[in-house]
Amino acid sequence: MITRRSLIAALTTGVAATAFRTPALSAVPATDVTFLVINDIHACRMGDVLSPGCAEQGKTDKNLLRHIKALNGITSHRWPTDIDGKPTSLRSAGEPIARPFGVVTCGDLTDDGGGQTAELEEGSQLNQFAQRYSQGDTRDKVNYPVYLGLGNHDLDQDGRRPNTDWYRDELRDYVRINHKPSAFFKAPLPADNYHEASDSYSWNWQGLHLIQLQRFGGDTRKGAASALSWLASDLSDFAADGRPVVLFQHYGWDSFSVERWDPDRKTFDDTGAGAPHWWSDHERAALLDTLSGYNVAALFHGHEHDAPMIYQADGLDLIKATAAYKGGFGIVRITGDFMDVALAEAVDDEGGVSFLAAHSKALPSLFTRSSRP
Repeated sequence: MITRRSLIAALTTGVAATAFRTPALSAVPATDVTFLVINDIHACRMGDVLSPGCAEQGKTDKNLLRHIKALNGITSHRWPTDIDGKPTSLRSAGEPIARPFGVVTCGDLTDDGGGQTAELEEGSQLNQFAQRYSQGDTRDKVNYPVYLGLGNHDLDQDGRRPNTDWYRDELRDYVRINHKPSAFFKAPLPADNYHEASDSYSWNWQGLHLIQLQRFGGDTRKGAASALSWLASDLSDFAADGRPVVLFQHYGWDSFSVERWDPDRKTFDDTGAGAPHWWSDHERAALLDTLSGYNVAALFHGHEHDAPMIYQADGLDLIKATAAYKGGFGIVRITGDFMDVALAEAVDDEGGVSFLAAHSKALPSLFTRSSRP
């Protein structure tokens, strides 16, 4: 019986662990790209039931199906002209939403390491995610290409020794099967540049460069390899011509993502001065240094579930939808001279959508890292 794990092992045997790269274009092509971005899907099925607490939190297959219907039906809507009675100022306001090039995920595909169990086996939560969020032509599957990113709920779970990395490897294998170019196996959505050590990867839609950084750019937790050197080379190779760049990862700059240990309250919070919970000031500074000098349109992230966020930190435009299991997603349009973003939620079982927030910015937008914290 061929399993996903055995297939990956067979395909990678004898193949050097290198970054696969195609050359950058000599001139930036005309660009008008629409795509969707989602985060925190939290597929929660364990066998035929849900993990404890998932139903109460809304992490149900019914809610994922509602979310998918909203994604699939997005071309029946127009870019919002106003939200809550206030003009959106979007360049695309009132225009039909074009068919998305794809859906990009910002981590936490699953609720608990893909669906870990005491005995090692293929995770049922990963199977649930793949059943719903791999491209298909039916109403119960996403109808667009899906680009994968992992978060802490996917990567932090340890298996029983000596197979400590079993669940992390399963999730990383799933990313590789879908995006890692190979001489022996054709990935359905091969990246233009894949960093095998970190499973970060990049690709291009017209003159737009997109980069998936998994949990975060520079992550070394749970045996991960930093992608910052790869990222520096990737930007030099693919974005030195000034094309717009968008990045995707799980952690952001919001108060939850940057919380630290508070010894007085004995918890992590946004006023603590102790050790960081998720990632540190130094790690954020290192990522920002790597991005300096490029036409960075925005960084999209996840991690926090409840609030739609469009904000700036350290000079970077940051965007986060509400969690997918709550119906949240972002619609993004990028051209050579502007970016429009609308954050939305599914509101019914028929593809209905409510727009929550919007943002427009002119491009190019040179990001310059002027100082370290």
